[in-house]
Amino acid sequence: MCGLPDFCAIYTIMSDICGMYIKTIRKYNKEEKTINNYYRLCESYRDENGFPKQRMVIGLGRLLDIPNVDQKVAFLDRINELVNNKSTLFAVQDSVVEQMAQHYYNEIKIKNKIDRPADITNGYDLVNMTTIQNKDVREIGSEGLFFQAFQQLKISHYLKNRGWSDEQINLATTHIISRAVYPASEYKTVSWIKENSAICELTKYDVAKITKDKLYGISKKLYKEKAGLENHLSKCTNELFKLEDKIILYELTNTYFEGRMKDNSLA
Repeated sequence: MCGLPDFCAIYTIMSDICGMYIKTIRKYNKEEKTINNYYRLCESYRDENGFPKQRMVIGLGRLLDIPNVDQKVAFLDRINELVNNKSTLFAVQDSVVEQMAQHYYNEIKIKNKIDRPADITNGYDLVNMTTIQNKDVREIGSEGLFFQAFQQLKISHYLKNRGWSDEQINLATTHIISRAVYPASEYKTVSWIKENSAICELTKYDVAKITKDKLYGISKKLYKEKAGLENHLSKCTNELFKLEDKIILYELTNTYFEGRMKDNSLA
């Protein structure tokens, strides 16, 4: 042979994980007189008649950022993990490989090249902790526990039977749980709800409507239910904890001693 050939040679890089594979195409550039490798992410599948076929999923270019074969294999393994929702809890050691895999995986999703329920099944995905940004972060831990107790005590059901509207019940629930978690004045409670707590996510009360005057008003309305609500809570707690009401009388006679009473057996 004289000179460089004009050819297009093909070979593949297979993954240890069944699924997609990388097809490598070697092309000769006449102008630069060089042979360059171009890569395609491909997949084997069976058509509606059961015959095996192959298709290109996405072009990968020259993959200059991961020149080693080991890197390409690791990149392919990671792509297959992401597509099949078999992601590891541990990050890939090669950060460049991980970055490339995440990039092309997103490209595959954007171009709707995945025809499997990979995105709706439960799995793990890696998160770059240095790029996480939080907005409107709120607490819900203690609020969730108190909300569960509130439901077990059937307070909403009692208020509903007393003719309360859903909005009034939701506001009362919000106020009661807020004061239990963060005991403060109505003014401070409003600030806490709007700035720190996710209580309104649980009670379904519009957080934009929360004002100190509304909290004052619902407190007065709750106080009018004091006697009946106490009886209701007594009954509920007895049922929840299988308690029996008992009246215990303590004898507290007004008797006292003066002095040390060192030798007094009665004392």
